Amino acid sequence: MIVEPYRWTIGQFAAAYGSGMSVIAIIESVLSSLADAPPGVLIGPPLASQASADAQRLAAVDPASLALYGVPFVVKDNIDVAGVATTAGCPGFAYVPEDDAIVVAALRAAGAIVVGKTNLDQFATGLVGPRSPYGVPVNTLDPELVPGGSSSGSAVAVGLGLVPFAFGTDTAGSGRVPAALNGIVGLKPTLGRASTRGLVPAVRRLDCPSIFARTPGDAALVGELISGFDPLDAFSRRSPDVPAMRTVPVIGIPSGWPPSLEMSPEMDTWFAEAIGVFDALAVEVRRVDIGPLLDTGGLLYGSALVAERAAAVGDAVAKGIDGLDPVVSSIIARASEATAVDAYRAEYELMRHRRAAGAVWDDIDILVLPTTPLVATLADVARDPLGTNEMLGRLTTFANLLDLTCMVVPVPVPTTNGLVGAGLQLIAPAWHDADVAVMAASIHGGALERSGQACTLVVVGAHLRGLPLHHQLVDRHATLVRVTSTSPSYRLYALPDTQPPKPGLVRTAADSGAAVAVELWSMGAAEFGTFVQAIPAPLCIGSVELSDGSVHKGFRCESEALAGATDITALGGWRNYLAGK
Repeated sequence: MIVEPYRWTIGQFAAAYGSGMSVIAIIESVLSSLADAPPGVLIGPPLASQASADAQRLAAVDPASLALYGVPFVVKDNIDVAGVATTAGCPGFAYVPEDDAIVVAALRAAGAIVVGKTNLDQFATGLVGPRSPYGVPVNTLDPELVPGGSSSGSAVAVGLGLVPFAFGTDTAGSGRVPAALNGIVGLKPTLGRASTRGLVPAVRRLDCPSIFARTPGDAALVGELISGFDPLDAFSRRSPDVPAMRTVPVIGIPSGWPPSLEMSPEMDTWFAEAIGVFDALAVEVRRVDIGPLLDTGGLLYGSALVAERAAAVGDAVAKGIDGLDPVVSSIIARASEATAVDAYRAEYELMRHRRAAGAVWDDIDILVLPTTPLVATLADVARDPLGTNEMLGRLTTFANLLDLTCMVVPVPVPTTNGLVGAGLQLIAPAWHDADVAVMAASIHGGALERSGQACTLVVVGAHLRGLPLHHQLVDRHATLVRVTSTSPSYRLYALPDTQPPKPGLVRTAADSGAAVAVELWSMGAAEFGTFVQAIPAPLCIGSVELSDGSVHKGFRCESEALAGATDITALGGWRNYLAGK
């Protein structure tokens, strides 16, 4: 049977494998499609040998045991894949890493398969896409438009339907501008939520791995899988407790466009129609002044803060290595001219702007903006490369400087002007990634999913995704929060005489326990109540501590039920136990 996994989502890959389709055949088809991709999307050929080897290995594994079993993805070429050259868009900079970047390793451990490295604006310096000696990826909606940057190849690969998701990076909008311009979802997570080890830095304090996907749910799932504190990354952060959105979420929209923004009439019309999606979502819409935000964003390139780009790759540019883009090298060379005094003054100015901009969040949960104030053509960039690039970032750059999390969602509207390449940008304070994901999913699905945040539940056994009782979560519209593990204070047992087979999780002393793989889900309070009522003895709901120290309600087991049970703690989780049976 010929398999053509074109424009599949992660869920469609899971369904295909669940029905018995061969991971080897599906990955071969993906590699074949990638080999025929338009010029400029990939740097180098598809990673056929590595991907085929991963598929062969997975062929002996239970698809239900891995969250991303056999799901192909591509990686922006400023992110390391072991044994494959990392160029950062510059041939003279290339090196071959021995290890995967931490985020790549996390996804491969979850069963995902890297099938290619993608093109980018050189050294991730640009929001347009043409700043690469490896060609220009063609915009998937209109070939006259720029593809967006710097994560151009990754966005185009997803936009073409070649893979369900891709890695980019985001320092000033590089994970959001290309998403909007190609009509797909783009996620910029909270800074430090995912490790940046194995990423070529652009501005180290602002860099984060970003995700392109076909649906908000897929982007959020990948975001959860790569999240976690990395003690070897100086910029990694632990997730704090944050308040949930209001019961009736408050959505902020601009009270007006500052004159300096130069919002195009077409984009203004599109945005006015696009925010109509909130009419059906039972949210409150409130107008806010976005002037302080845009003023903050102007500091990244309009002050000595730009010097940090020189700190990242300035030495390579100064050496005149092969393949330098003239626009990129001129930007980085100018960045080297800033003095330490200039940089400190810029930092003081940034702190002043942060204080002023913080007031925006006093009365709203999520700010909604267009991703760009206009759509730019390749001809526009040729006429004015710096000015066009700066304008494309006017509505994105401030989010990085202000430590915000964002997701871009495509919203087609029945405009008569033919505008393409526009996406709603949902923006919230740091660590409110889940709130942004829920609102994005609400827009995508046409109904508010806010109630899914009311109660959290730690799932350890037969309710895990793909297992026999998972439908009880689906029936209650539960939402996956993250794939994680318990603190190292638990033991896991395979209980005898249970149908379907179930495990028992028991709390123990820290020195005699271990971390156990779990999933954290959320659902409404009423749904949670009906779920708990249906749980049979000897299982019960109690408090479960996760690896990040947070405590949630979750499955526990009565200790007297352990007679005759098999201790499977050493296997690390229920999926591993099932895979070994």
